[in-house]
Amino acid sequence: MLADNFFMGTFGGSFLNHQYLVCACAPTYPNADKSVASGSISAVNADGKSLTLAATSPASILTGKAQYVNDSTLTPKDSTGMYYAVNTMQPAFQPSGNTPAATDTAGLLADPGKATTLPAQTQDTIATLLDQKGVSWAWYAGAWKTVTGDRTKIYNNTVPNFQAHHQPFNYYAAFSPVDHADYRAAHLKDFDSQFFADADAGKLPAVAFYKPQGNLNQHAGYANVSDGDAHIADVIKHLQASPQYKNMLIVVTYDENGGFYDHAPVPVADRWGPGTRIPAIIVSPFAKRGFVDHTQYDTASVLRFITHRFALPTLPGLKLRDTSLIVNGKPAMGDLTNALTFPAQ
Repeated sequence: MLADNFFMGTFGGSFLNHQYLVCACAPTYPNADKSVASGSISAVNADGKSLTLAATSPASILTGKAQYVNDSTLTPKDSTGMYYAVNTMQPAFQPSGNTPAATDTAGLLADPGKATTLPAQTQDTIATLLDQKGVSWAWYAGAWKTVTGDRTKIYNNTVPNFQAHHQPFNYYAAFSPVDHADYRAAHLKDFDSQFFADADAGKLPAVAFYKPQGNLNQHAGYANVSDGDAHIADVIKHLQASPQYKNMLIVVTYDENGGFYDHAPVPVADRWGPGTRIPAIIVSPFAKRGFVDHTQYDTASVLRFITHRFALPTLPGLKLRDTSLIVNGKPAMGDLTNALTFPAQ
């Protein structure tokens, strides 16, 4: 079943949308102005939204590319004094796009002296709430085991071309390989060695996320559509053959739209998004047949469904998004249940 009114959670890009998928929030960088990343604080105008143009910027895009005073990874501080990471930064834990510090003999961390290493995050995520309720969950990542042993395969444009900034839980202190190695191993899993085995044996957790490795994720610029299509079809085939499929909901969607034009108007909400429309396919024994769902959804509708299904507390970012939509004359985001139908009890 196709959901054709599904928007990416944030304005982009991949880094921020992956973060939004797990916490409905933007990562924080406390005291960034006093840190190694102080030069990464973007310059914005008084409206708090638009980037400040440099004096040398062309008067029109027809005569040249816009130039900015500073277009970087961090926002200026907000009214609470907090800075937020909105463009790609690297996790503090390996696998990371930043190498370990020279003094890190264990090689488990990323160099905190680099401006693009984001401090470990401490906000609540959907994992926090699932743990509190005792609901099993895991994040499966393509090539996770491979790059754990060989970080040269990160961003190298050869198979598997692992994308470290597509692994949102690896940014959180709760998953530190130094302080919480057992918890990390229990929830951050390798797709290649575990996912199909768990699915075929009917041992998937109640909530399972899966992110393909870089060469299979269909990202514009470094992956192709056909390989990704064949891969996800194989994944769904395994899931449909799983003894758990009779109770399963599969949501196949994307982190962003690849930068291509789309005519669908984007609803106005909060400072983080939503962004442009993205594909979303729902596969389930409960999915409505012969139905295209026009309900307004975004990336965090996945979190809304999980929240609904397991009666979890609502993450603050979900409340912010829906309140902001309503203030701007739009409906709150759906939780995917309109795409489903259940037998009478």
